[in-house]
Amino acid sequence: MEVLETICSNFIPFETDRLSRKESGYPAVRSMSKPRHNAPFLWLDDTHFRVKQRKVVPHEFVLDAIAPLSPQTRPMFGCLAVYVKDKIVLILRDKRDNPADNGLWLATTRDHHQSLRREFPNMRSIRVFGKEVTGWQVLPTDAPDFEEAALRACELIIARDPRIGKTPGTRHVLESGAKKAGKSRKRAKSVKGTGKDARRRDQRRPGLRPPAIR
Repeated sequence: MEVLETICSNFIPFETDRLSRKESGYPAVRSMSKPRHNAPFLWLDDTHFRVKQRKVVPHEFVLDAIAPLSPQTRPMFGCLAVYVKDKIVLILRDKRDNPADNGLWLATTRDHHQSLRREFPNMRSIRVFGKEVTGWQVLPTDAPDFEEAALRACELIIARDPRIGKTPGTRHVLESGAKKAGKSRKRAKSVKGTGKDARRRDQRRPGLRPPAIR
């Protein structure tokens, strides 16, 4: 009861005037401020908050067809290159410029064109390369049997058909190796020729004899 009486004696009701509050040592209670009107909400420009859209994969059904091989894709020439292990097998193209070359690009060589054309009657060379005959061939989207031909190509890739697929850099390595071998041969010939010429000059000089070979 004594504690309760002490609390009640120190309590000053809100109805007391400001002077009595100052004298009592308690801070004066300020009157409530006037209610503010809600400021209009400004919509922020959503360009900074847009999520970057995922690029559409051209002819995605092809990747689904060879999914058991766990293919990997890489952007190339504005298209999508498809790799199986260390070999590039396809390029998927669907662009606005030169739409005639849109479709499935087969990684092959001229040696296999004739046999592959039996599988794909509408297969042809790629026009954007500017050559009459290109090693790579395209199954164009404007062909009436495009999807059927594309799925057939996937079957050949799954079967590890040697006519489709290239190892990047193999030709470059072979050519560079042949060039190095040719240069080394030329250097060896030039060194031998220099030695023979020197011995001939020494033999022609009077009083000079070639050293005896022991």
